[in-house]
Amino acid sequence: MMRTGTDPLVPGGGAAGVAGATSGSTPCPAVLELATGEVFTALDTSRRGLAADRARARLEQYGANELPRAGRPAVWRPLLAQFTDLFAVVLIVASGLTFMAYGLQEPRDVGTLQLAVAILGVVVLNAVIGFAQEYSAERTAQALEAMVPHTCRVLRGGERLELPARELVPGDVVLLEAGDAVSADCRVVEAHELAVNNAPLTGESNAVGRTADAVTAVPPLEARNCVFMGTDVVAGSGRAVVFATGPTTEFGRIYRLAAAAPRQKTPLQLQVASMARRVAGAALAIGALMFVVRLPTGESVVPSFVFALGVMVALVPEGLPATLSVSLAIGVRRMARRQALIKQLLAVEALGSTTVVCTDKTGTLTQAEMTVSQVWAGRQPHPVSGVGYAPDGQVADVAPVRELLRVAGLCCNARLVPPADPAGRERRRVLGDTTEGALLVVAAKAGLDLSAEEAAAPRVTEFPFDSTRKLMTTVHKGGAGYQACVKGAPVEVLARCVEVEWEGRGGQLTEQERAAVVGASDALASQGLRVLAVARRELDGPRPTQDEAESGLTLLGLVGMLDPPRPEVTDAVAACRRAGIRIVMVTGDHPLTGEAVARRVGIVRRPDPLVVTGARLDAMDDEALDALLAEPSELLLCRVSPEHKMRVVTAFQRRGEVVAVTGDGANDAPALKHADIGVAMGASGTDVAREAASMVLLDDSFASIAAAVRLGRAVYQNIRKFLVYLFSHNIGELVPILAATFAGFPLVPISAVQILAIDLGSDVLPALALGAEPPEPDVMDRPPRSRRERLFSAAVVGRILFLGGIQAVCVTGVFFWHITASGIPFDDFTEDTLAYQEAITMVQAGIVLSQFFNALAVRTDRQSILSVGLLSNPALLAAGGFGVALMAAISYLPPLQAVFNTAPLDADDWAVLAGLGTLPLIADEARKAWLRRRANHRKGVPR
Repeated sequence: MMRTGTDPLVPGGGAAGVAGATSGSTPCPAVLELATGEVFTALDTSRRGLAADRARARLEQYGANELPRAGRPAVWRPLLAQFTDLFAVVLIVASGLTFMAYGLQEPRDVGTLQLAVAILGVVVLNAVIGFAQEYSAERTAQALEAMVPHTCRVLRGGERLELPARELVPGDVVLLEAGDAVSADCRVVEAHELAVNNAPLTGESNAVGRTADAVTAVPPLEARNCVFMGTDVVAGSGRAVVFATGPTTEFGRIYRLAAAAPRQKTPLQLQVASMARRVAGAALAIGALMFVVRLPTGESVVPSFVFALGVMVALVPEGLPATLSVSLAIGVRRMARRQALIKQLLAVEALGSTTVVCTDKTGTLTQAEMTVSQVWAGRQPHPVSGVGYAPDGQVADVAPVRELLRVAGLCCNARLVPPADPAGRERRRVLGDTTEGALLVVAAKAGLDLSAEEAAAPRVTEFPFDSTRKLMTTVHKGGAGYQACVKGAPVEVLARCVEVEWEGRGGQLTEQERAAVVGASDALASQGLRVLAVARRELDGPRPTQDEAESGLTLLGLVGMLDPPRPEVTDAVAACRRAGIRIVMVTGDHPLTGEAVARRVGIVRRPDPLVVTGARLDAMDDEALDALLAEPSELLLCRVSPEHKMRVVTAFQRRGEVVAVTGDGANDAPALKHADIGVAMGASGTDVAREAASMVLLDDSFASIAAAVRLGRAVYQNIRKFLVYLFSHNIGELVPILAATFAGFPLVPISAVQILAIDLGSDVLPALALGAEPPEPDVMDRPPRSRRERLFSAAVVGRILFLGGIQAVCVTGVFFWHITASGIPFDDFTEDTLAYQEAITMVQAGIVLSQFFNALAVRTDRQSILSVGLLSNPALLAAGGFGVALMAAISYLPPLQAVFNTAPLDADDWAVLAGLGTLPLIADEARKAWLRRRANHRKGVPR
């Protein structure tokens, strides 16, 4: 009964026919082309459904009606992957060399062993943090299973049963009613005003009517006599025969697309990997060079190796991975407060580098609640206030349109469902067609009690809406007679009208009146409104023919409705424009609807946007698509499929763009997973979309994307800040070692143990505090950074050399000043010489103090630290104070003196070091002032 492709089943008669259909070798028409009676024969079932024993046999043959569970690796695999990251490898190598140095030392220094263990501890901590974030994010428990309803109603041997959805088999007869979720792909064999919402598969938000009639060969999702797994019945009732279950459904096809789409690495992942390679290569190369340089001096191999190890450790920022992870985690918490739930840490920064946002329409830009905004009658518009399904608002000058709204309300099958939450945290919803829900709400705003109206005029007959007539008609008994209530497309209704009623007064529908109605309809449609015409007719009996009920009508007026944009979206779109982000609407809706919404929220501002349909995309090769996306025009993609959406995302990425994609339906999952940053809707989105995405918007609003982009950019800025902070002191550690080597001093000015103490003890907390810096005021007024831009850009490297060079000159000068002032020849120095112990203590303390002021300097790129406030980041001051206190402990406490080979410093030493430590801050303030003056000069601003 099931095929491996996506076409519906074909007939073949019994099991043999089924087998032939499955293999695709039988050239027979598909079930959608068959008459109702032939469908049962083709699918080897009956109107009474399958017998219980045959259902059991088919369940064994075809398997459960469920999607394959996504293969999840054993827990140890992602944990192990944390240790194979190149930065982790660099730290592991550093730890291994430290262990080796401990083994080669004579006598062995327990402090070296302790710090080797500490480096390993940092590796483990980094791995645990990264694993916990990724594992908890990916543990969205069986999202696709939750997406498919757990029970369904079927006929088995003529008996109605409620069964687990996983037990459905091909040939089962399913009973459908408004509010049901469809559990498998089915051919409709009986339809009573049946309508479904295919948005999870197609992205089109409007309800689509279903029919039991045969249709000509069309793509499966366009077959009006089929319903599909993962969609919802919004109106009417019916029966359908299952022809595909589990992975062979249309939903299963999209699932396979999503599973096959590779998860893209974020720009930061690529940058960190590149940085780790460079740092590792530089550290090993310079360490090896220093080892070779020391050997000819007559020093033995072990001390030379320990010396080279010190150089290598000086170049490895041991605290960087933990700092990076925690900084990203801070960004995650900040975004959560802005209704954006981040599933992957690195996705935080990816948002900040986004250059293109491919956004869907319904629910993200709009409120997903159809709302009547205008009623037109008597040649006059009657604006309607209020949005959504709550009856809050009013109709302007309601008296002339009360009859129109009464007739429209009677001609509805939908019903409003009040919120279940008495506290009002939930919104009202519509059970049935959302267009009809909007009519019910506007009637309530006009003060009509539709329940009383329905009781006074009970319905006796109905002619359901269909796409051919584009009308719906209901017949009601009222007083001594009967009345037909009609609503539908203005063109179709107007063609059947012969009279018009304005403000209770009737008359002939003249050509002049007809032209006025057409003009009003066109005017409403040009505003992006969906327009319905409403009419009525008096009847003699309760059972008129359809032609009789829908001819000779009296026109009452027009109703214009829309899915209103979210009020906060316009400002968010404007912010993204200022930030240089291109916004492309990608929707399954009609081009006119998409363009109207895009204009309302500011995505489209020009008179001639580029509107491209899925059919046009099909006709393009990759070169033509690349050329299309390269055009600077405002772009709208309408009537697109999941394959179209993913193809467009891939094409943008091929052009070097960093692409964020929003979506809520199962049809969006492939593109969400393939994008640089997939953004799913939390309130209205499907579980499969949330599973595929990197970020979930808890409030479904595009405005949360803009806020998240701002925070993402701040994260990247902060990463650069603590990169400058961390790497600048590496220069201060390396330069004294190199200077001592070339000056012929036999010992190192700072040992590997001291370097690790700085990296792990004094620098990590200030770097974390820098990672918590709030976004700078102009962060959304800058263009997005290029995907090819490196973390170590020329500006970053220049600032590292600038600040690090000042530190290096100061601590190198302090070391040789103290060594020279002792009057002891270089060759007479040993590790136990007090002057040497004091000198290396001053080097370590000088780096710690200068880093304290360095942290204040790197908080801003151009703004003076005085403008943001010296005390505005108390965590940074506390972290810097902790580092200074730790340095004091290393200087004065005998147990730590023994580990680090340090000596106590007096007040004069600290005063000198404090004075020198302020030089990086003073110099950087001068640099920022010069940059500001130059920028003002270019803008013509007087000094």
